[in-house]
Amino acid sequence: MNLLLRLLALATVLLGSGCASLSNAERDRAASIAAQARSQQVDCTQPDRCAQDSPLRALGGQAFTESTVDTPRHYATILDEGETSLVARINLIRSATRSIDLQTYIFDKDDSARLVLEELQAAARRGVKVRVLIDQLSAISDLQILGALASSHENFQLRVYNPTFGKAKLNYFDYAGSVLCCFRRFNQRMHNKLLVIDDALGVVGGRNYQDDYYDWDSEYNFRDRDVIVAGPEVRAMAVNFDAFWHAPRSVPAERLNDVGRTLLKQGVPSMPPLDYRRPERVAQVSEEASDADYVRRTFVDTALPVASVRYVADLPRKHRREQASQPANGQHVTEPQLDALIASAQTEVLLQTPYLVLSKPARKLFKELRQREQAPRVVVSTNSLAATDNPIVYALSYKYKRRNLRELGFNIYEFKPFPLDAPVDYRNLVPAPLGVPPSTERRSSLLGGSAAGSNARGSGRGGSSRSGAASGPVAVTDADGRAQPQPTPGPAARRRTDGSVVERRVLRAETRPSFLGTKAVNKPLPVTRSGARMGLHAKSLVVDRRVGVIGTHNFDPRSENYNTEGAVVIDDPAFAEALAQSILRDIQPDNSWTVAPRSKPPVLSGLNYSVGKASEALPVLDFWPWRYATDYEFQPGPACPEPLPRQHADFHSCYTAVGDFPEVNVGPKWLLVRMLTAFGAGLVPIL
Repeated sequence: MNLLLRLLALATVLLGSGCASLSNAERDRAASIAAQARSQQVDCTQPDRCAQDSPLRALGGQAFTESTVDTPRHYATILDEGETSLVARINLIRSATRSIDLQTYIFDKDDSARLVLEELQAAARRGVKVRVLIDQLSAISDLQILGALASSHENFQLRVYNPTFGKAKLNYFDYAGSVLCCFRRFNQRMHNKLLVIDDALGVVGGRNYQDDYYDWDSEYNFRDRDVIVAGPEVRAMAVNFDAFWHAPRSVPAERLNDVGRTLLKQGVPSMPPLDYRRPERVAQVSEEASDADYVRRTFVDTALPVASVRYVADLPRKHRREQASQPANGQHVTEPQLDALIASAQTEVLLQTPYLVLSKPARKLFKELRQREQAPRVVVSTNSLAATDNPIVYALSYKYKRRNLRELGFNIYEFKPFPLDAPVDYRNLVPAPLGVPPSTERRSSLLGGSAAGSNARGSGRGGSSRSGAASGPVAVTDADGRAQPQPTPGPAARRRTDGSVVERRVLRAETRPSFLGTKAVNKPLPVTRSGARMGLHAKSLVVDRRVGVIGTHNFDPRSENYNTEGAVVIDDPAFAEALAQSILRDIQPDNSWTVAPRSKPPVLSGLNYSVGKASEALPVLDFWPWRYATDYEFQPGPACPEPLPRQHADFHSCYTAVGDFPEVNVGPKWLLVRMLTAFGAGLVPIL
C-alpha cells in the first residue's frame, strides 16, 4: 500500500506539473548552453582583483598576522541592526580578492536581494570566484533569473540544494506529491546562513536575503542578529561550505528540469532590469559600504578580540536515513554541542529563539537543570502572537506555557510588534510605526538604547553620517552605467494615504514546509495598530556570561531533526556580556511583555489549575479557556521604579495583565489558534 501511494503521488505530480524530467542528454545540452554563454572577460588585471580597500577586510589580515598555531587570534563584531548588516555584507563583497562563498535559506528578488546579486556579479567580473548555494524551498524560483545567473560569467556559480523533483519552481501538485511520496526528504532543508570572504572573514546569523531582514519591508521586519568573525576559524566555515557545495543534493541551477527546459527552448534569458522600489535607500547603503571611515567606526572599532572561537555546523549527511542500530556517524553536529553548553550552565542561561517549541530531548535537558539543588536561571526571549511571523508555530508554544513556566522554570518575555527601543533606525521604516516621519536625511544615531546595548554590539550609528543622502530621488545606475528610473507601485502593492507603499503579499517561509498552509495562514496576524512592525528572528544563547552563541539554530525540533544548521560559539566573557546585553535589551518593558502566572482567584484556584493541566495533556482537544499564564505590562511608578522578575512578591502590584494575545486583532483567527493548540501537538517535529 505504501508503494502504491508513492506511485500515485508521483503520477499526480507529473500530470499536475505538465512536464517530465529532462533526460541526461537534455540536461547536458542545457548545461552546455549555459557554459558557452558565460562571459570570460575579466575587468581587472591587478593581483588583488581591484578589491575595494576596507578596514574590515584588513581586520581579517590582522587576525591572521597575530595568530600562531597554538594561539589563534580572532575578532568578532555583533551585527544587531538590519540595514547596518547589509552595509557590512556589501563592503565585504567589494573587498574580496580571491573568493566569495554565500550560503542561505531564503534568497528573494526584492531590493536588498538584487543589490547583493549585483555586487556578487560585479565581483565575478573583476576576477573573484563566486559560489552561491541556496535552498530550493524558499529561495529564488524565478526561471528567468536562475537561467540568467547560471549563464552569466565563468567566475559565478549557482547551485540549488535539495530540489524537489529536480525543479526550481514548485506548484501545489508538487507540494502534494512531496508529502505523499517523499515527506521526509521534502522537509530536509539547508537552513545554514553563511558568507565567507577569502577564507578570512565570515558572517553567520539568522538573516536571509530579503528586505524584511534589513528593515526594508514596508509591513513587517525581523529583529535579527549576525556576527562577523575574522581569523583562522573562518577556514572551518569554508570547509563546511565545501561539504555542502559538493554534496549530491547541491545541483547546478542549469541542470534543474525547469531551468534546463527554459535554456533549451528559449536560450539564455536576460536578467530582469533593476527596478528598485526605493533607489535612494539602495544608493545610501552603497555609499556607506564604500565609506572607509564609516566602516571602521561601525565594524572595526566595535570588534572584540575574543579568546576562543568555534564554528559548529551540521553536514549534508544529517539528511541521510541511518538504521536505528547504527551510530549517527556525525550526522548531528550543532545540536549536541549546544545541548552540552546548556547542560554546563551553573548560574544562568539566556536563550533567544523566535519559536519556543521544545522537543522531548530539550524538555529533558531543561528539567534536569531545574532539578538541581542550585538551578541556573533560565531567561527566554521569544515572540508574542502579535509579533510572530508564524501563528501556527506560536500556537504550539501557547499550548505549553504552564509547562514552560512551572515545570521548566522559564522566565519568558514575548517580543512586542512595536518595540520602542529596538536596534533599528525608526526613520528607516515605511511607514514609521511611532509617528517618526520617514527620512532619507543623514542619521546620527539610533533612537534610545544604552551604551552597553549599542556600542558593545556594534549596531549603533553614533557619529555616523550618510554623506550625499538627499531628500529627494537619487539616481541609481546598473552594472552597465545605465540610469534606473524610480519605480512606481506594481499590482502587488497599494498606496496608503500617507503615500507609502504597503505590500499585499508577505511571504515568510523560515519555519514551515510550504504545503502546510496558505499565505493567509502563514503570515503575521492583523494587529490593532497600523505601521511597520517587527518580529523576533534572532537565534542566540549565552551561558553564565561566559560563552556566547549566534547562529541559525532555532532550538526547536525542526532544527534538530530536519534542517541543517550552523552557529558560532565564542568562549569569551567580554563577547558573552555584549551578547547578553543585546538580549536583555530585547526583554526590557519597552520591547517585550512578561509572561507570568495569573493572580490566583479567591476560590477554586486548585481546580482550575488541575483541569487546565489535564486539558493541556489531551492529544486532540485543549478545551479549557482559563490559561495558567498570560502576558503582563510593566507599570512604572514611585513604588515600582524598576522591572521585576515574575517570582517577586510585588510583581502583580507593578504589572498589569494585558491578555493572552495583546495587540492582536484576533477575530476569527482565535478559532484557528485554539484549533492548533488542540491538534498541533502532532505537528511539533515538522514545525
